[in-house]
Amino acid sequence: MESVELNNPKELIEACLRGDRMAQHRLYQQYAKAMLNISYRMLNNREDAEDVLQEAFTDAFRRLSGFRYESTFGAWLKRIVINRCINSMRKKKTDLQFFDDMHVFSQKAEEEVVTTGLSAESVKKAMKELPSGSRMIFSLYLLEGYDHNEISEILGISVSNSKTQYMRARQRVKEILTQKGYEN
Repeated sequence: MESVELNNPKELIEACLRGDRMAQHRLYQQYAKAMLNISYRMLNNREDAEDVLQEAFTDAFRRLSGFRYESTFGAWLKRIVINRCINSMRKKKTDLQFFDDMHVFSQKAEEEVVTTGLSAESVKKAMKELPSGSRMIFSLYLLEGYDHNEISEILGISVSNSKTQYMRARQRVKEILTQKGYEN
């Protein structure tokens, strides 16, 4: 019953390594909602996101002895979730779809994102309308905090492609928000 009182992720991880099922459950409870949100934003499908979540936790618990505390457990788990999302899309042979029409978007330098009057929910709704690849880059960069070098490695694309797709996705989200009246 001792593991129920554990709050520190390091203590929970050590208890999990000793085979404590309650500690595993507690660790799952602490991170499941955030990881489900990440997978849902990337896959845009609740059932697929839940499947990825379960696979990611199974994978994480199996590989827990390899966790070296070089980052937070959440960051380590998030990387597993993101890789599982990418693998899920590849298994379904879903080509990552990117924006093709370069002339549709202006080639301005990146401008600061103006969020006055916008809710996170309205941005998430607008993201659902993006092509899968662009949505993934937008989510990884803006919401998950990865830089374009990391995104290029994760997705196997060039850094310039990541930057371009992010710029186009950001512009498209802004257009969607304006069209739907979310923006002032």
